[in-house]
Amino acid sequence: MKIVVIGGTGLIGTKLVKTLTESGHEVLAASPGTGVNAVTGEGLNEALKGAEVVVDVANSPSFEQKAVLEFFETSGRNLIVAEIVAGVKHHVALSVVGTDRPNANTYFQAKLVQEKLIKESGIPYSILHATQFFEFVGGIAQAGIQEDQIHVSPALFQPIASDDVVAALADVTLGAPLNATTEVAGPEKMGLDEIVRQYLELKNDNRKVITDVHAPYFGAEINDQSLVPGDHPRLGQETYADWIRKPGNLR
Repeated sequence: MKIVVIGGTGLIGTKLVKTLTESGHEVLAASPGTGVNAVTGEGLNEALKGAEVVVDVANSPSFEQKAVLEFFETSGRNLIVAEIVAGVKHHVALSVVGTDRPNANTYFQAKLVQEKLIKESGIPYSILHATQFFEFVGGIAQAGIQEDQIHVSPALFQPIASDDVVAALADVTLGAPLNATTEVAGPEKMGLDEIVRQYLELKNDNRKVITDVHAPYFGAEINDQSLVPGDHPRLGQETYADWIRKPGNLR
């Protein structure tokens, strides 16, 4: 079947396109770089012609409050209209564990708006909530910089390898619409401060990590329930220790 991957040239999209293509499907990697822009609508109707499934893994280029909300709201509305015209039978979206938790940050709030649009569209759908990718640990460290120290919350999270996210997303994409949300997470829980210390040590970065329960996670204070999945998530196979040993992963 024809599958269109919105955001198909990014980290997750590139891997997903490869996986689905190897499964024998006709897969279109849709992104502004390939002439398809869900925000402006450019190329969208043409790209979706004949598509049975659309997978949205696109991400906002900015995390600023107004920009991120406009990105997910505008692209979400444009996608829904184009999918209805094309007769798409299954809309799949990648989102984040924690969007529905109290005190969610502005990015999570924007993703929740996107999810609401999907649920109210009338198009059969599946939403996959994933925990933070291992590739994102450097960004967490960067966000906590205060002068020559890094302030990080000790709140638990359950990070996951992007390859494990793609495997789960491919299964959801090729399955029947769930008309619900499902979760995928890494195999281990750990504190944000703990993994940032590991990351900096491996990078030979001598800056001190300050454990701070009030340190915001991209604008919002968090606790041990903010970023972890519910009771029965699908679990990835790769641990952080295994992941960082692979050449090119630690950047």
